[in-house]
Amino acid sequence: MNKAQLKEKPGKQSGDLPPIEVHVGGCYTAGRRRRPVPRDEARRLLTSGMRACTHCKPDAQLRTLD
Repeated sequence: MNKAQLKEKPGKQSGDLPPIEVHVGGCYTAGRRRRPVPRDEARRLLTSGMRACTHCKPDAQLRTLD
């Protein structure tokens, strides 16, 4: 699996924006405003309620499904 990525809200500077969705690296729906994160951070974000992409399913690949 590629590194997880976070999709951020549109804005002027993507580094200052809160993430809105977790993707698997290379997901075609991630868009241009994204940044890589370690697997542990992606797991933490998913378990804290952040939305997972329905196309690449990072929650299933990281085994964080309920």
